[in-house]
Amino acid sequence: MKVTLAFSGVMAVVLAFVGIVLYLRFESELDETLNQGLRSRAGDVSALIQRSGSALDAPGGSVLVERGESFAQILLASDGAVVDGSPKLKAESLLTPALLARGARETFIFTRPNPFELGEPARLLVTPVTARGRELVVVVGAGADDRNSQLHSLGLLLAVSWPVALLLASLAGYGVASAALRPVEAMRRKADEITEDHPGDRLPVGDADDEIARLGRTLNGMLARLEHAVERERAFVSDASHEFRMPLAVLKTELELALKGDRPREMLRDALQSASDETDRLAELADALLVIARADGGRLHLATAELDTADLLDGVSVRFGARVRASGRSLVVDQGQSAQIIADPHRLEQALGNLVENALRYGDGDIHLGATAAGDTIALFVRDEGPGFPPEFVAQAFERFTRADHARSRGGAGLGLSIVQAIAHAHGGEARATNDPDGGARVSIVLPVDDTDEARLQDDVETARESVHERPRA
Repeated sequence: MKVTLAFSGVMAVVLAFVGIVLYLRFESELDETLNQGLRSRAGDVSALIQRSGSALDAPGGSVLVERGESFAQILLASDGAVVDGSPKLKAESLLTPALLARGARETFIFTRPNPFELGEPARLLVTPVTARGRELVVVVGAGADDRNSQLHSLGLLLAVSWPVALLLASLAGYGVASAALRPVEAMRRKADEITEDHPGDRLPVGDADDEIARLGRTLNGMLARLEHAVERERAFVSDASHEFRMPLAVLKTELELALKGDRPREMLRDALQSASDETDRLAELADALLVIARADGGRLHLATAELDTADLLDGVSVRFGARVRASGRSLVVDQGQSAQIIADPHRLEQALGNLVENALRYGDGDIHLGATAAGDTIALFVRDEGPGFPPEFVAQAFERFTRADHARSRGGAGLGLSIVQAIAHAHGGEARATNDPDGGARVSIVLPVDDTDEARLQDDVETARESVHERPRA
């Protein structure tokens, strides 16, 4: 309705403008036609004066027609006396003294409302003529009643047709707008029917390749993404509930057994130790879920600083060295390549720690920890010497609660690699899982090396040092 009202308002202005332009144009054409006739009439009268003096009504010499169509009058330029004129126009001059003085100098045209007894407005042409040594002024005129009648008829026609044309244009605009917005209304009704019980429903989109169809396809794409997000969250909640259920059940069982007073002290200690282990597992799972939730919401906080990758690898090696050696394996650090990066050391250490944990839990042989630089990126990797990833698992290795078949019997929630991917994305990089050509699984964290940030950070450090040196001593 608003579109129709706006269209009607614009059409009203356009039709009014067109009507005014048409009326003024028609009036101008009528005036020009009347003026052209007066010029022709003045030429005939001037030629008659030159030929016969001033005898306009001489037998066979008059070119005048009956009054009401045209008329003429000849005046002396000196005093305005009427020399000759059409019937009933010989007694009194048609011109005032001012108009007579102007007519003696130039030709001009003007309109009189009702000259003498004509009974209608008249349009007059005044022009100077010299005949036989006398300065004369010729006045020719024609009634403007026909002109005014035609203008009145046109104005009446425009006044009647304007609302009719506006009504028809408004109806046409309403029909066009309704037809154009009908697909939008259909999409609105369908969108109102889409609920969480039927997330797979889509908006109806026609075959036309217009703006509305493209809008419908865009909204359907958005609905598909929302459906995928909802399904992913439902699966996430379901998997998380499943992962929580097992340690909670074990914890409850151990606590119930511990409450029985007839258990030996050693069994009670084992039950409490088991309950403590399950509590640690629940805390670890809760921390992992919190990291993933923050990453999904774009709220994973990074305390970035300039970081040397060699120092980062050494820190991870010191942290996990004892555990790896206790398992009868070795943790080998490759210090062949290093780089200065802007990153959160705590988060990167957490990600590399998850990779070492996975290699320790699911892999075999020595664990290799290192970094390789390529162009404007550097890859931090962890590799073991075990059987590697199953080929079908590589593509989904970073999905939540996903574990390879051979790893299911070894525990874990399947969130370690998801956390690694979340931390990599938060740093503007990505995580990659492959099987190393030399054997074993290899997971890399590929990070950008931003030279601009490094240079800016170095400049800030140098500026701080200079400010310290230049500070006046007390």
